[in-house]
Amino acid sequence: MSTTRRRDTPPPRTGNSESEVLRGFLDYLRTSIAAKVEDAPEPQVRTAGVPSGTNLLGLLEHLTFVERATFLGDRVTDWQATFHAAPEDTVAEVVARYREAVERANEVLDGCTDLGAPVPRPGKPAPSVRWALTHMIEETGRHAGHADILRELIDGTTGR
Repeated sequence: MSTTRRRDTPPPRTGNSESEVLRGFLDYLRTSIAAKVEDAPEPQVRTAGVPSGTNLLGLLEHLTFVERATFLGDRVTDWQATFHAAPEDTVAEVVARYREAVERANEVLDGCTDLGAPVPRPGKPAPSVRWALTHMIEETGRHAGHADILRELIDGTTGR
């Protein structure tokens, strides 16, 4: 196991509005977890690091589904299945799908001026934009912490 270390990136200095702060922290966490996965070695990136079966690639696959469900209104019927990337998926493909989901989510958020209004999802009940942003910060932060530990177990890489 190598001891490759990355320098920590400090939390973002965002604007003064609630929206800028929430979106700044969410984007910070999104960038952090994608970086943990994008250069992780095969096959360790998809190998379970703990008895529950959690692996780096599966975490990012899951977060792709959560982004799409929360901001784009996609329906997920089996959340447990979202923790597994298909065997034929490359790391680059999973990272690209995640970044595309984030980009689409941000396009939706760009049109939201009232944090108390529902996320615009035609024909579907939706939480407030404030709730959705807070939920995604919690969800992404939680799994970014898991990714930190899994990546360190794989090759000693630490930091954000």
